[in-house]
Amino acid sequence: MKKLFIIALTAVGLLACTGQNGPSNPVAKNGTLPGKFSVSETTQIQFAQGNLQYQASTKTWQFAEHQYDAIGEANKNISDTYDGWIDLFGYGTGNNPTLSSKEEKDYEPYVEWGVNAISNGGNKANMWRTLTRSESEYLFASRANAATLFGFGSVNRVNGLIILPDNWVTPKDVTFTPSTELGLADMGGYGLYRNEKEDNFSHNTYTAEQWSVMEKAGAVFLPAAGIRLGTGVGTIGVWGYYWVQLSYDLGDDPWITNITLSNYELDAYRSQGNYYGVSVRLVR
Repeated sequence: MKKLFIIALTAVGLLACTGQNGPSNPVAKNGTLPGKFSVSETTQIQFAQGNLQYQASTKTWQFAEHQYDAIGEANKNISDTYDGWIDLFGYGTGNNPTLSSKEEKDYEPYVEWGVNAISNGGNKANMWRTLTRSESEYLFASRANAATLFGFGSVNRVNGLIILPDNWVTPKDVTFTPSTELGLADMGGYGLYRNEKEDNFSHNTYTAEQWSVMEKAGAVFLPAAGIRLGTGVGTIGVWGYYWVQLSYDLGDDPWITNITLSNYELDAYRSQGNYYGVSVRLVR
C-alpha cells in the first residue's frame, strides 16, 4: 500500500484559498450539483455544491457556498467552542468533527459525515455520503473516457481539480483541456496520474463568471485546500486531500485511502494517517 508521510507542515503555499466576490451558486438544489458521474457500472452520483463545513458553537453543518471556497488557515482554531467554521476533518468524524488528536485509536470507529442534517443540503439526516475507495478509482480510471474527463486548473484564483460529468459537452463560451492532453501520464490504471515537468494548475483558468458556465454544464471543482495535523495547517493552494470511505475495518492499519491532488499529480488511491484533517466533499 502506498503511504504518504507528512514530515512537517510548513508555510509553503499558505495563500488564501477562499474565493471572493464570486456569484452565488445558480444551479444547486438542496445542495446538489447538476452533473452525473459514473462510479460503477450501475451507479451514478451527484456532488454537493461545495466542501463540507462545521461550526462548533452552533453545532451546524453546511456546504460551502461555492465549489472553490475553502477555510484555509482558520482551521487551526479547531475546538469544541470555536464560533467560526472549519472544513478539514479527521477520518470518520461525523460524530466528533472537532477532534484534533494525533492518536490513531481516537478515530475509530468510522462515523459517516452524511448521517448529519446539513443546513443548506436538504437539512435532513442521511441525505449524503462519502465516496468509497472503489468508486473513486472507477471515477478517475474506469468510467468511459475517464482520462479525458478531468483536468487541473484554477477557479476564481483558487487552485484545484476539475472533474467533468459522463455526458460532458463544453459550453461555447468557455474552453477545457484535459490534463492528460498536456503531459499528465497514467501511471498504472488505478487513478494515478503524474506530470512533474510543469505546474498543472495552469492548464485551465476560469473567472468566477466563467466557472458559473462550467458549473451549469455539470463540472465539479475540488479546491487544493491543504491539510491539518493537530492545530497546524499547511500546503493550502498546493495540495488537496479528500477522504473516501473504506469498506472494511481498519484493524492494525490506520492508513486511509483518499483522493490526493497537487500541482503535479492526481492519485485516487493515496493513503493517509486517519488523524490528519483533510477535506470532505459528499455525494448522493
